[in-house]
Formats: sequence, C-alpha cells, structure tokens
Amino acid sequence: MDLYGYIDAYLDHLRVERALAKNTLEAYARDLGKLAASLGKDEASPLPDDISPEALSRLLVDNSERGLSARSSARQLSAIRGLCKFLVRERVQKADPTRRISRPRLDRKLPRVLSEDDMVRLLVAPGTDTPRGIRDTAMLQLMYASGLRVSELCDLKLGELDLQRGVVSPLGKGQKRRLVPVGEVALAAIDRYLADVRAKSPHAETSPYVFVSPRGKRFTRQGFWKLVKLYARVEGITTELSPHKLRHSFATHLLRGGADLRAVQAMLGHADLGTTEIYTRIAHDHVRAAYDKAHPRARTSRSA
Repeated sequence: MDLYGYIDAYLDHLRVERALAKNTLEAYARDLGKLAASLGKDEASPLPDDISPEALSRLLVDNSERGLSARSSARQLSAIRGLCKFLVRERVQKADPTRRISRPRLDRKLPRVLSEDDMVRLLVAPGTDTPRGIRDTAMLQLMYASGLRVSELCDLKLGELDLQRGVVSPLGKGQKRRLVPVGEVALAAIDRYLADVRAKSPHAETSPYVFVSPRGKRFTRQGFWKLVKLYARVEGITTELSPHKLRHSFATHLLRGGADLRAVQAMLGHADLGTTEIYTRIAHDHVRAAYDKAHPRARTSRSA
C-alpha cells in the first residue's frame, strides 16, 4: 500500500478512535496530502519509507520559501508526527523520522478581544422587536455568557440546555462533554427566544437544535459569522471581528474580573492549561494599563 492509502487509514483511525471533528480531519487530510505530494517522484506513488528527516527538513524549508507561516508549518508537522507514530505502531515504519525534526518557532500572538463597552453594544445591536432580533440576541448573549465555540453553539440541542439549572452541556472537541454555567441575562434572552419565536415556528417542531432558521434548519457557522459582522458594522465597531473573538472576550473578561484560571479552563474545554494561560497576559495588560494611568508614581515624568 502506498502512502496515500496509509494516510486514509490514519484518518479513519482519527475519525473512529479519537472522534475528531470534521473540520479537524479535513485540515489533517490537507496537510498530509501536501506531504505525500512533496514526496512523489517521477509520477511514482510515495511510500511510507520516503518520509525521512531529510525529506521533512526540505518540506519545512520549502514552506518557508513559499511564504507559509511558522504556525501553518507547525500544524502540518504536528499532523505528520501523528501519522508517523501511527505507522510505527502499525509496524509499517521501524522508527519515527519526526523525532529529529524541531518544531518551527512560533511568536505566540495574543488574541484580540472586544472591550466590555463594545461587547455590550454588540449584544444589544439586534434589538428585540422582531423574531430575528430576539433569536440573534439570544445567540450572541449565550456565546458571550458561556464561551462556546461557534460549532458548539450551532450544534447545541434542546436536551443540552438546562434553563432551570442555568447550564449548557455542549459536545466539544474529541466528543468531550462539559458543563458551562450561563448568566441570568443570557438565560432570559434564550427563554424569550424559545417561547416567543421558536415555539411559534411550525418548521422548528421536529428540529432537535436550539437555534434554527425560519425554515427550521440548523443555524450554520457561516450564518453566525455573517450575523456577528453585520451587527459589528451596525454599531460601528472597528475591531476585526469573528465568532471566535467572542470566545476570547469571554475568557479575558472573566479573568479580569478575578475568575480562577482552572475554572476558565474547564468552561472553555481546554485540555491543556497552557492554552488558557495566554488570556492571563491580556488580563494583566489591562491591569498594567490601569496602574500606569492612575498611579502617581507609575512614570518617571510624574515622579520628577
């Protein structure tokens, strides 16, 4: 079997054994497909033994020369490492050729977040005078109140929403479920949407999803993306916005308010605390800015 066949077998393993999300599997498939294409010679199909430290080094150099970011190369190398471990475990390769390859050095960028004032403006932008405004308000309120991923928001089912206890239990990455508390403001917005909009839509009766279109279809990630950009434009919010920035804002605002890092990690569904820790840098920047602005001895020009 050639390398393409083993890549397909590995992707099947990830889908069945690790239950990775569709988008993640597609990213793995693209990155590993590029690896196989780089190893092909004279129209011959690449083989697992063609994956060598030298070939991988050439691939990373080629990525850099083509202008691919270090982050994209690191993601591709991560996919290749997983494939090679799989090949060793299946006794297709004797040793893992990625062990001698260093991960591209990343300059870890801080995620951009909305200010609390801009966040409030965005939340009230849809209004509550129309069925669409009531639905969109409920979606934005829940997104900010719980820090859900956009896929988790769109895939949220009625059985995963407990208004009495004030929690949602989304199914996250790796098919892992978690409990996330939801504030009273968001709960009230969701309750109104369910009673005044969803319950009165004949097309929504058979749908298991919380948020649906007027035709009763599950709300899509692309639809929510357009929704966020629309209301940001309406409010004149100039920060480049995406649904994921609402998740970033949720985490940062919690930490600024004094939330425990471990608690924020659990709410976000991060497996690694280090992934959550980046938000503390933003929160600390906010504290530092407040100190520099307010303290009489913060700057030498004031203390002279």
